[in-house]
Amino acid sequence: MKQKEWLNGSGYYDPTAYQALKKLNYLPIVYICSSFSGDEVVNAELARQYAHFALEKGTIPITPNLLFPHIMNDLDVEGRQHALRVKLILLGRCKELWVFGDNLSEGMRQEIQRAKHRNMMIRWFSEDCQEVTR
Repeated sequence: MKQKEWLNGSGYYDPTAYQALKKLNYLPIVYICSSFSGDEVVNAELARQYAHFALEKGTIPITPNLLFPHIMNDLDVEGRQHALRVKLILLGRCKELWVFGDNLSEGMRQEIQRAKHRNMMIRWFSEDCQEVTR
């Protein structure tokens, strides 16, 4: 069975490149996409769990929901727009987008749309970190 990790950026099976990168201690950077609005305390804890899961899978997780709430005011419309812009710039530096949960917020939808536009690998997970197909 072909492993997802063995796919190159174009989606083709490429075990030689995978094995070479693995020997270089390469770790892909993945963007953790999850809901933050609503119960922010619970959602922040879920984001920590998702980041930990991604670390265990051998990636470097970028988890904006753990950073931006501490430095930006989500209630300020202008600040929220700026935060979304910064998040989309960060997304562009990542290899993959990992989406967690079934309830997609507007911000999550925009991140997914941008990842699709960039032809990024998007992986979908349930809230309990089980990979699902979409």
